[in-house]
Amino acid sequence: MWRVGIDVGGTFTDLYAVDSGTGAACTGKVLTTPQNRVLGVISAISQAGLSPEDIDLLVHGTTTGTNALIERSFPPAAMITTEGFRDVLEIGRMHREHLYRPYQTKPEPLIRRRNRFVLEERVNARGAVEIPVDPVELEPIIDVLRKRDIQSVAVCLINSYANPANEKAVAELLRKALPDISITMSSDVKPVFREHSRFSTTAVRAVLLPVMATYFERLEIALREKGFKGRLMILKSNGGMMSVEQARTRVEELVESGPAGGIGYASRISDMTGQTKIIHTDVGGTSFDTSVVEDGQGLITREYEIEFDIPVAVPMLDIRSVGAGGGSIGWIDEGGSLRVGPMSAGSEPGPACYGRGGNCPTVTDANLVLGRLSSDLSGKFRLDVDAARQAVGTIAEQLGISIEDCAEGMVRIATEAMAQAVKIVLASRGRDPRDYALASFGGAGPMHACAVASALQTPKVIVPHYSGVASAHGATYLNLKHDEEMFYFTVLSEAALDQVAKQFEQLKARASTALLDQGAANRDVSISHVMRMRYAGQTFEVDVSVPERTITAKELGAIAEAFHQTHKQEFGVRSEDFPIEIVALGVTAEAPIVDAAENSAAPVPEGQGDPSERDVYFAGDWSKALVYGPNTILPGQAIAGPAVVEDAHSCIILPPGWTARADDFRNIIMEEQA
Repeated sequence: MWRVGIDVGGTFTDLYAVDSGTGAACTGKVLTTPQNRVLGVISAISQAGLSPEDIDLLVHGTTTGTNALIERSFPPAAMITTEGFRDVLEIGRMHREHLYRPYQTKPEPLIRRRNRFVLEERVNARGAVEIPVDPVELEPIIDVLRKRDIQSVAVCLINSYANPANEKAVAELLRKALPDISITMSSDVKPVFREHSRFSTTAVRAVLLPVMATYFERLEIALREKGFKGRLMILKSNGGMMSVEQARTRVEELVESGPAGGIGYASRISDMTGQTKIIHTDVGGTSFDTSVVEDGQGLITREYEIEFDIPVAVPMLDIRSVGAGGGSIGWIDEGGSLRVGPMSAGSEPGPACYGRGGNCPTVTDANLVLGRLSSDLSGKFRLDVDAARQAVGTIAEQLGISIEDCAEGMVRIATEAMAQAVKIVLASRGRDPRDYALASFGGAGPMHACAVASALQTPKVIVPHYSGVASAHGATYLNLKHDEEMFYFTVLSEAALDQVAKQFEQLKARASTALLDQGAANRDVSISHVMRMRYAGQTFEVDVSVPERTITAKELGAIAEAFHQTHKQEFGVRSEDFPIEIVALGVTAEAPIVDAAENSAAPVPEGQGDPSERDVYFAGDWSKALVYGPNTILPGQAIAGPAVVEDAHSCIILPPGWTARADDFRNIIMEEQA
C-alpha cells in the first residue's frame, strides 16, 4: 500500500508517494486547477501512476483556506460581542504598519461591521458574571441573521477566557433558533486574554468553516469515486497533521497548511546531514516561503498575521511568505524602475513561455531567456523561448536595455526579495544567518538558492533529492499533533504549584483524547508542557518548556533562568530587575501515524549519461555551463560552477565561483569559494 503526500500550491500541485512495504517512491507535479483544486489532486495521483484504491494514507496540505482569507472569497459571517466592543476587529492594536506612510489603509476586516452585533452582558476579568445574557435581547439579532442568510457566527464576548458561561448561553440560543448555521465561541478557539487576537482568530474560524467544509466534501467525494478507502489526513500550521474530521472544525489551524510539509522535510535533512541550524526556503510558482529549523524542530510563533493587524493567534510554524516565485510578474513603476511581484501569473494563464495565453513577463520567462531553464522543462512540457523573449522584451524596451540584462535584473530583484524575507525571520528571532545552512525547496528554489545565500552570507546551501516536491515529501512522515492552552496569570515566584499541576493535567487529558480519537495508540502519545511568560509590564510573551510532571518549588529558579535565556535568545536582552509573570499554560501532544521503520529512505536510482553543455547568462555575459541530468552526480563527486543540475521537478543553478558535491543521500551540498 502507498503512503501519499500532496501539496496544493498556487501554481503547481505536488505529489510524493512511497510504498510502505518496498520503500519504492514516485512523484508527480501538475498545474493547480484554481477553479476546483480537487481536480489537480486527482490529476497528480493519476500522473504518478497510482490507483487511489492502493493508497492507505493520503496526507494533504492545502492553501484553500489561506487563499479564501486573502481574497475574501467566503460567505458572509456575523459576530456577536459585548456592548462597546463591536469595533475591536478594526481598531486592532493601535499601531501602524508603515510609520512614515501617512495615507496607508488597514485591510478590510474579515467580518463586515453591518454583521457585527452587540449584547448588554458582562463577565469581569475574574470570571464573575455581572450581567447575564438576556434571551429577549438576542431575538432581533437572530431575525437579522436569518434574513441575511448568514452561514456562520462568531460569538466573542469580553473576558470569556475567564468564564465562558455567557458565550455558551448565546451559542445555545443560536443553535436552537438557527440549527443550520455554524457557531464558533472564542472561549473554544483561544481561551486566553487579549480580546483583539482572540476575536480575530475566532473570526478566522467562523469565515473559513463553510469554505473548508465544501472543499473537504468535494475532496472526499472525488477520492471515493476513484476507489480511495484509506485514511485522509490534513497538514496543520503547527507542523503536524490531523484527521479530516477534526480539520473541518479547527480550520484556523490550516492557514499555513501547505508549507508545513516542507518544515518536516527540513527536519529530516537536519538528521541526514547533521546540520542543526537550517534556514528552510521554498520557491514555488507564486510565493517564497521561509522559516527556521533548529535541532530538527521548526520555530513556533503565536503572532502570525494573515495581513497587517489580522492575527491568527494559535501555535504555528513561523513561516514568512512574499510574492516572489516563478510566476511573479515583472513591471515598471511610476518612477520608471523595474519591479517584480507580488502579482503572479499563477497556473492560469501562467508565464508567457507556458503557451497558455499569458503575455506578462515572469521570473520563469526570465530564467528561460537566460538559459537557466531547459526549453523542455525536464521533459514535462515544451517552453516557448520566443514567447518568453517577447514578454521580457516589452519592459526591456521601456528601460532601454537588452532583453538578457532585463531578464537578469528581474531575477536579481526577485532574489533580493527572497533574501529580505529570510532576514526578517532571522532578525525577528535574534538569529544570525551566518550560523545556518540554507535548505532550498520548490521547483524554482534551487535556481535562486546560491544568490540568496550570497546575499545572506550563509556559508552552505543544501538541495535535497526531492526538493521539487519537498512539502509533499515531508507530509508523509509528520506526526499527529494537537495543541491546547489555558489562561493562568500569576507572578512565577507566587505560583500555586498544585493549581498549575491540576491545569496541566486538564490540558494533557484534552490533548491526549484528541489524538486517541484520531487513531493514535496511547503508548505512542508524548506530551510537552510550556509556560507562556514575560517580564512584568511587557505586552508580549515567550514560551518556556517546563517538566512534564508536577513542578516543585525548588525548580522555580531553573524555570526562571530558562525564561531569561529564552528571552535573551529571542530579543537580545535579559533582566533580573523585573518580576517574571506567567500568563498562560500550554501542552502539545504528538504521536506518530506510521511506524519508524516505514520512514526509511528509499534507494535512489542512478542516472545515465555524461553531462551536456549549454550557454547560460551570468553577470552580464554568456558562459558555457555543464548540464547534469537527474541523479548523475554520484555520492562524493564534486563539480564546479558554472553548471546546471536538472531533475524531474527542479533545476539547480551553480554560478561561477561555487562548488557542489553529492552526499550519501544524494543531497547536493553547495558552497561559495572564498
